[in-house]
Amino acid sequence: MKAAVFEGNGRLVIKEVEKPILRNSTDALIKVSGTGICGTDLHILDVPPKHPAKPGVILGHEFTGEITELGKDVQGFAVGQHVLIDPHPGCGVCDECRRGFPDNCIPLYENSSAEGHPNTIGIFSDGAYSEYVIVPKQSLYKISQDVPVKIAALAEPLSCVVNASEKLKVQPSAFVVILGAGPIGLLFTMLMKANGASKIIVSEPSRFRRDAALSCGADIVLDPSAEDIQQVVRNEMGKGADYCIEAVGPLLPLAIHLARAGGKILQFGHDETANPEVPVGVLLKKELEIYGAFIGKHSFEKTVRIMESGKLPLEKIVSHVLPLSRIHEGLALLRKGEGLKIIITPERG
Repeated sequence: MKAAVFEGNGRLVIKEVEKPILRNSTDALIKVSGTGICGTDLHILDVPPKHPAKPGVILGHEFTGEITELGKDVQGFAVGQHVLIDPHPGCGVCDECRRGFPDNCIPLYENSSAEGHPNTIGIFSDGAYSEYVIVPKQSLYKISQDVPVKIAALAEPLSCVVNASEKLKVQPSAFVVILGAGPIGLLFTMLMKANGASKIIVSEPSRFRRDAALSCGADIVLDPSAEDIQQVVRNEMGKGADYCIEAVGPLLPLAIHLARAGGKILQFGHDETANPEVPVGVLLKKELEIYGAFIGKHSFEKTVRIMESGKLPLEKIVSHVLPLSRIHEGLALLRKGEGLKIIITPERG
């Protein structure tokens, strides 16, 4: 089968590889329907990389597909069912998983090829920029076949945003600032709007993505390279934002300045090369609460319900659907800020 293999030092190569064979009784063989290009993929392919990955693996961790074969110990599923995939489910039995932190799964960390990272499908083990992929039973979630592939492929990022948003508990009347209008920032915009936020300001340098933010529910968008974001927030929100969501990576100091006293900050942007200097005095005087969020732990069932309900305009997130042979075109569009979520479909035969 054709697959996009990470070969280290920024190299992603499309090549012929062997179709995976089901070996474990607790696994399932999935026929891939669509896979989203994630910002993490871009970070992996940066030189130097902003996120680690294992050379030699097939990338692609945001995916949906159809079950084609099941191990004998996989109960409650059937061949032919459409499924969403949690690419980092944890083992389910170690102390960290039982505490509710599968992103810190002890066995997966111990077996990981990179210190401090679990064995995520599509990053440290073979993923879904391919025709078929093997996943453990705890990764499987049923989804109606009526949900389009390009929507179902958003499950992993949406589950992460759902998990993160629950930390904030945004209420109607809230003032929200979102830094960044990539797919993650846009998903936060949708959810904040659905939660009743009375005013949402989105900061994003790309005109293409600012327009998308307006269509996803932002009340005000601004270009941080041309406008004074702190002044705009003061003009529109008085003493600052009740909630500030950082969806870029290095902008925590700015978020601290934008939040009002007693406000809440969510650090979601992930850039492992970023080490910003935190204005501790401002943080303390404002008595801010800062939350970190990483993966979609325990939120995939909610993600299924959101997708099947059709309540969020998730189709606005998807700007392109491309075959695997054009994956490098999709990566280039994202680097130039000319794409949102790009879905890659496998090439068969």
